[in-house]
Amino acid sequence: MRWTLPNILTLARICLTPVIALLPFISGYWPKVIAFLVFLAAAISDAVDGYLARRYHQVSELGQLLDPIADKWLLFATLVPIFWITRHPTILVDYRIPWWGSLPLWVALLLVGREVLMTAFRFFAKRRGILIPAAGPGKAKAVVQNVFIGATIAWFAWKDALAAHRWAGSFRNFWDRFHGYFVSITLAGAVFLTVYSLIVYLYRYRALLKGRG
Repeated sequence: MRWTLPNILTLARICLTPVIALLPFISGYWPKVIAFLVFLAAAISDAVDGYLARRYHQVSELGQLLDPIADKWLLFATLVPIFWITRHPTILVDYRIPWWGSLPLWVALLLVGREVLMTAFRFFAKRRGILIPAAGPGKAKAVVQNVFIGATIAWFAWKDALAAHRWAGSFRNFWDRFHGYFVSITLAGAVFLTVYSLIVYLYRYRALLKGRG
């Protein structure tokens, strides 16, 4: 077992995931601000550890095992508070997402199901000696998905801050609309890219599904 810097960053991301998942449930905006900052650091580390592994030739079997686990664990853990909080507005704070309302169950299942299916498909392909690397649509999906998650956690913090300080004025109204619509649009983008990237992968490797791989 070789503990390189990329592997340590990946393991740190795994360890931080429960923190990101639990902080949004704490009342007040500071826990949610901290959750957003920790999530931002985790998302950046996801790009950095891969770059370091390739740049310094530190790609390892441990890293190849931990990295997808870290990515999926982060997705699953962050969808839980988003799913729950958008469904439970309080008297003082309405966390619902414009246009969408709460995070739809079918969307949560789609995002999670795609990851489970692709993990199984990659494992199936590897058993047949074929490595399925990350493709452009898959990378775009991951970026937009992370932007949605980060923006939503920040949306929760913003709503709690409004309840605590009762800000008013044109900027407050502008940002409230802009932030809410940004979350809505990135969610729509994540849904579209989730479906599109899955179709691309299955089409490119359709020979595997037919048993010709």
